[in-house]
Amino acid sequence: MTGTEEAVGAGQGRTARVVLVDDHRMFRTGVRAEIGETARTGIDVVGEADDVEQAVQVVTATRPDVVLLDVHLPGGGGVEVLRRCAPLMTEGADGAGAVRFLALSVSDAAEDVIGVIRGGARGYVTKTITGADLVAAVFRVSDGDAVFSPRLAGFVLDAFAATDTPPVDEDLDRLTQREREVLRLIARGYAYKEIAKQLFISVKTVESHVSAVLRKLQLSNRHELTRWATARRLV
Repeated sequence: MTGTEEAVGAGQGRTARVVLVDDHRMFRTGVRAEIGETARTGIDVVGEADDVEQAVQVVTATRPDVVLLDVHLPGGGGVEVLRRCAPLMTEGADGAGAVRFLALSVSDAAEDVIGVIRGGARGYVTKTITGADLVAAVFRVSDGDAVFSPRLAGFVLDAFAATDTPPVDEDLDRLTQREREVLRLIARGYAYKEIAKQLFISVKTVESHVSAVLRKLQLSNRHELTRWATARRLV
């Protein structure tokens, strides 16, 4: 993200209470520094979390206007957070407003986008978004609008325009969200070090994910894995 250029919310006398959910502390710190100055942006960061369990606890306790939610999280991913927080997405009997979720992720994969939207998120933007645009997106989602990075909206339109539910891929369903991301990057020809850098994880962790993917899919090497991913149009 680049610098916030103008006070989107504060200039209109508005505020939005936000929770940041991402398993990378440095990224959360960067987002907070970028958008979290209430007097300048109107954004009040009221909590942070780095895994599913903590996210559910913080969101339940703070009932923010908007949750900025990463797709890939320890404990089941963003979809699991959405599933467990589903009761908070409608106005509570105590008069508390609905909590709205905006996915903020490095992934631009169609299955990630569609998964969190089906789970109840109001939008999906990638981490290349500018600070000013992210502030604007938060207020739009708080108002009930749907917000997407430009090319991602097409994934959602295509998915929900389909008249038939796509068949369940039992092999793909065996993989976690993080394993799918590693699989996709391996199939695109990325080296382990490149994958580690892009996903903010260690090379050893990448190796562990690749081993798990090969075992679950009963494949022998990355060449077979690439053919498998290409056949399913995951590349």
